[in-house]
Amino acid sequence: MSGSTEITTDPVPAAALTSWLAARAPQVSVDGPVEVRRLSGGHSNLTFRIVDGAGKSWALRRPPLGGVLATAHDMGREWRFIAALDPTPVPVPQAVAFCSDHDVIGADFYVMGFVDGVVPGDPEAGAAMPVESRHAAGLACADVLAELHRVDPDQVGLGDLRRSGSYLERQLRRWHRQVHASAVEDLSVIDAVHEKLVARMPDDPELRIAHGDYRPGNLSFRPDGAIGAIFDWELATLGDPLADLGWLIASWERPGDTDVAITSGPTVLDGWPEAEEVVARYAESSGRGERIASDLDYFLAFARWRSACIGAGVHTRYAAGHMGTEGIEEGALAEARLKSVHDQAAAALNALGG
Repeated sequence: MSGSTEITTDPVPAAALTSWLAARAPQVSVDGPVEVRRLSGGHSNLTFRIVDGAGKSWALRRPPLGGVLATAHDMGREWRFIAALDPTPVPVPQAVAFCSDHDVIGADFYVMGFVDGVVPGDPEAGAAMPVESRHAAGLACADVLAELHRVDPDQVGLGDLRRSGSYLERQLRRWHRQVHASAVEDLSVIDAVHEKLVARMPDDPELRIAHGDYRPGNLSFRPDGAIGAIFDWELATLGDPLADLGWLIASWERPGDTDVAITSGPTVLDGWPEAEEVVARYAESSGRGERIASDLDYFLAFARWRSACIGAGVHTRYAAGHMGTEGIEEGALAEARLKSVHDQAAAALNALGG
């Protein structure tokens, strides 16, 4: 997972984890306590690199240390998606084991295979990708997303996650409720966008597995631009495939863009395809060209509004000191996240005509 900087932390007690692994994960060598190192990056669930007695690396995911909003950070749900997709052509880490016993490390967690590659969470990390492979990497983002959306949820054991009623209606209600539980004081623009999104909802299509945060920063790339794994499934659900496409394109920052991307990523660097080419590739791979032509603008606005709502929760956790950083750094991160919340809400409103 090149592109992630390792920092010292201890929310995962090595001795307790080692005992649990010995009983539940025979593929992990536990000749003595495993090494635990946190991987920086990400604003929600925490990821750790586990090095076993044979020197092999694994990865562990657990929730943040506090400040958890209702329905968020469901490790069992995240685990379900990875375990269900492991046997399919969709690239995910090897599913190793899940733990719901809080006596082990104090929270639910799961262990998965460690996937080598560049995880370009920001332009600096993305610079490690060879320029000549970046165009292929951009098209791979579209192809792998289409592959994910081809999976029949019923055939991989996820059909019980299907809910009655409208996916978009549930999403709009959920994030609107959660943003009002955050520490952001001025929600006037977020509320105005919510009203417009409710009024203009397109009809729901056949539900598919929606990752919820599909972008290059949650993918591991090989040197040739192929995708080795999709990470960070905490927002996954059964939903509208165009919600994933809208999120991907809203995050696709290119030089000269007038709108601020929902997150800073590698696509601002030389070599990556333009967003329009990625959309066209997904339309070709998925067969959803007609829907894309009619509804993509709506889903771009929805992505920006949802990003603002999610960012409000991250701002709240930074402001409360629950993200594992300290002092002035946490305060500065909280302020930066608050600015992003307002920027994305304004961009979403503009996309809907103000």
